Amino acid sequence: MSGVSGVTVEARTEGAGRERAINYYRPPPLGALPRGLQPFPTVHLSRVPFCALRPVRVLAQGALALVCATAQAAPAPPPSACAQWLHRLPGVQAKQCAAAQLTPSGGHSQQGRPLFWRDVQPTGNAPTPLRVLVVGAMHGDELTSASLALHWIALAEKARRPVHWRFIPVLNPDGLLARRPTRVNARGVDLNRNFRTPGWEHDAPLYWEKRTRKDPRRWPGPAPLSEPESQFLHTQLESFRPQLVVSIHAPYGVLDFDGPHEPPQRLGHLRLDRVGVFPGSLGHYGGVQQGMPVVTIELDHAQRMPRDAEVRSMWNDLLRWIDTRLIPPTRKN
Repeated sequence: MSGVSGVTVEARTEGAGRERAINYYRPPPLGALPRGLQPFPTVHLSRVPFCALRPVRVLAQGALALVCATAQAAPAPPPSACAQWLHRLPGVQAKQCAAAQLTPSGGHSQQGRPLFWRDVQPTGNAPTPLRVLVVGAMHGDELTSASLALHWIALAEKARRPVHWRFIPVLNPDGLLARRPTRVNARGVDLNRNFRTPGWEHDAPLYWEKRTRKDPRRWPGPAPLSEPESQFLHTQLESFRPQLVVSIHAPYGVLDFDGPHEPPQRLGHLRLDRVGVFPGSLGHYGGVQQGMPVVTIELDHAQRMPRDAEVRSMWNDLLRWIDTRLIPPTRKN
């Protein structure tokens, strides 16, 4: 209890940065006031956010009193990846998501959502491990692509390969978390048509207008790399310098490949079917222009995960192809 200028303040605190209940300003006894002054009225402040208190001057019925005013509380930390995504991802349990240990990358979406990632470090004594980048949910309505990436994080931890894995399970969180999930990002851009490929300024708009008939789900954007999500992925290609990119999509049920090396013929039941490249696509930019192999997985369904046996079969086939085509004998020691 503390009295200030004849005004009594009673407060109960629960710790810095948390809420505090300030109950009442209680008037002093009548005899304690100078002649002619009335008691200060009882005021109920209920619950107010607490981070600090500072004195302010209050004029009440001709008398000045010092009372406590609350400063704005510090903002709460952003929710975790699992808290944001889990309700949308098929075939992923809370325990599995938490075990993935996703952390904010520092990148953000068009609407300011953090882009999460996870690195799985190589095993063995190889001085120069292979670098593999796995990307899911470039299209926000392809929910299983994010789920598969999360499942594969657990398998990568057990793979015992001289491989540095980097997983970005959800590149387009705004599309994934829209009231109805969308292929495009929050600005209506198809991120898989937004990479800088030769002649983009002419070819990308022309392809969109003539071949897709201005399908809003495939708008390439106003300029290459106009979106924070595509800029983030481009930065990963430049800084991480992956020797393999695995881009997970749905729902066409095929396996595609762009770039050097002999492609894998199958991953699980998915068979190779090279569909070509498009202006602004990741396969065109990474595989054709930058010379890094891009394996594109098209799952059968966007909202229904394959069985666990199929998830493992695709993973094991990918590892066998990596062992054969990308990891030289000196790295395997």
